[in-house]
Amino acid sequence: MSNIVSESLASTQIEPDLQPSKQKKLSISETFGPTIQGEGALIGKPTVFVRTGGCDYRCQRCDTLYAVLPEHRAEWQQMTTQEVFTQVRELAHNRPILVTLSGGNPAMQPLEELIDLGHAEGYTFAIETQGSIAQPWFAKLDYLTLSPKAPGMQNPQPTNWERLDRCISYARQGHDGKQPGICLKIVIFDEEDYQYAKHVAERYPNIPLYLQAGNHTPPHLANEIDINGILSRMDWLIQRVVEDQWYEVTILPQLHTLLWGNKRGV
Repeated sequence: MSNIVSESLASTQIEPDLQPSKQKKLSISETFGPTIQGEGALIGKPTVFVRTGGCDYRCQRCDTLYAVLPEHRAEWQQMTTQEVFTQVRELAHNRPILVTLSGGNPAMQPLEELIDLGHAEGYTFAIETQGSIAQPWFAKLDYLTLSPKAPGMQNPQPTNWERLDRCISYARQGHDGKQPGICLKIVIFDEEDYQYAKHVAERYPNIPLYLQAGNHTPPHLANEIDINGILSRMDWLIQRVVEDQWYEVTILPQLHTLLWGNKRGV
């Protein structure tokens, strides 16, 4: 990691962000699985998903707006940590499995107790978050996937680099002598997104980076998914990386999109 970035992370004030909910119950949009993780460093890994409700972003190309927008709040269940873990165990047939915490933005929820409960029974935990809210309990995760939003996601809020730094700093504190595996994941739609990803790579050169061709036909925009268009974008992305001789990055499909389109619960 460059001296500039190392100094930035080292000097980051380690305080939890104020945005996370302090409610005793968890706001849950859905739990489902076992299925496979469809993207990022854990692609293909069997997992149970816990999708929380609520998000501090409003990306127009989000494919899970039902877990983001307040008008869907009535669909979210208010559950105790034990109730959520009971569902996870039932879905996994009481066999330890990777649990993926997703959203929305799961960092808004008080998930530390769920992680502790699961770890006590051999479950592992990964979180997928944009890195806009940092939590001390990131140190207890097994995997932290940070997915800052490139311009193509059409999010009106710019990336807050200080908060992204703070997420990494919390995770690197570790717990019981272990640190979570940390990676960065960016969805790419066009050249502007590609240049954004290059900037992220320069800022965090020692963190694995995964690039994925974006789905321009999420459920709220179209009924039929444009698989050919997505594959064409992925081909362009591969050629662009090869052209730049950018050999440190990893390019992956959003596997769940290619397999199941915009179907929920898979």
